[in-house]
Amino acid sequence: MKKLYNKADLTRDKSLDYQKRMMIRQFTEKMSDREHLFPCVPAMIGYSLDQLRYGFVGDPTEEDTIHELADLLRIYSERSREYGKYTSLIIFYDISEEMNKTHGIEQYEQLFWKQLSELIDQDNAEWPSEIPTDPNHNMWEFCFHGERYFVYCATPSHKNRNSRSFPTYMLAITPRWVFQQFKESKYAEKIIEKVRRRIEKYDSVPIHPELKTYGENNNYEWKQYFLRDDNQSLSKCPFHFKQ
Repeated sequence: MKKLYNKADLTRDKSLDYQKRMMIRQFTEKMSDREHLFPCVPAMIGYSLDQLRYGFVGDPTEEDTIHELADLLRIYSERSREYGKYTSLIIFYDISEEMNKTHGIEQYEQLFWKQLSELIDQDNAEWPSEIPTDPNHNMWEFCFHGERYFVYCATPSHKNRNSRSFPTYMLAITPRWVFQQFKESKYAEKIIEKVRRRIEKYDSVPIHPELKTYGENNNYEWKQYFLRDDNQSLSKCPFHFKQ
């Protein structure tokens, strides 16, 4: 059975191999870099307060991996409210050296949407009735185990968009209720402005035009899940809903 980790668990668990420890070290360096501040302020707060949870899965091209991911997200969905108001689930994939060398942005993008489409096939819970199943609706977002989620993807192929770059294939899955609570904060607007200023400094390309606000008429959440290294986007969402 796969498990979720907090910082203390990662330190205590001697069964974690070198590659997993390296992933955590690289993530820690990214979140702790005071010279190049990671743009997402709420994520950094969640990291500093130890409200993030971490999970490891296998190669994204292997069939067993989607079952591992589903197990972790199911556990997280049931417990996330215990972790704190800045929580997210961080998923590290075990990619091969060959994939690291040969996969480009578009190949990782295809893998990402294949993972989400297959993940929904592992969900025994009903899709929330208030959320459209069509990703081209402005109120659509990914749902699993009855929870609504924003899904962020980072890859080794991102070079210009440093905010989406990581040495391995990685997901950050954040419950919608985290964003709702944050939005109610009196500091929310100032923090959002700070995030955008940080992105401008952190990335060597302009802010992606699809970074908009959930629920706006011209916003489609799926376009924010996987941002390419330039400001291009897919014309149609590849996500396939389980009928």
